[in-house]
Amino acid sequence: MPKQLQILTNPNPILRKISDNIGAEEISRQNFQELLADMKETMIKKDGAGLAAPQIGRNVRLVVIHHNNKIYFLINPKITKKSWAREIEEEGCLSVLNKKGEIIYGRVERHKKVNCAYLDGKGKAKKISADKIMSRIIQHELDHLDGILFIDKLVKDKFTKDKPVK
Repeated sequence: MPKQLQILTNPNPILRKISDNIGAEEISRQNFQELLADMKETMIKKDGAGLAAPQIGRNVRLVVIHHNNKIYFLINPKITKKSWAREIEEEGCLSVLNKKGEIIYGRVERHKKVNCAYLDGKGKAKKISADKIMSRIIQHELDHLDGILFIDKLVKDKFTKDKPVK
């Protein structure tokens, strides 16, 4: 039965490391399949749109995403194409909390559309063309695999005196 895992929070150094690729032979192993189930359980229980392996203390290139009532497992994901067009929207992260333990939100500029190649939870090669929120989720989660948090990309609002929170 899947279990909920502890989510690491900033400034844990594991969140700042570049993650390693996962070997194709590892995907079919029982302990890896259990990790997939545990990450899915954790993401759903925490009401997240996505969860990257570094957030649960594993520096491997693995992401789980929940979008439109569908679960995606992205193993060794790689963005293969980005739109020139970008947009600024608000983001939050299960690993970036304030002193009260609440999620911090901030505005981040991202590509409107991305294409991503990855292996699914069974090791099958897949591609996805994403726009809108799915594009944003993919970019946010893949940043985690490279040791980047959304707070590293906060934009200063041109119309207010707001400053990015670090």
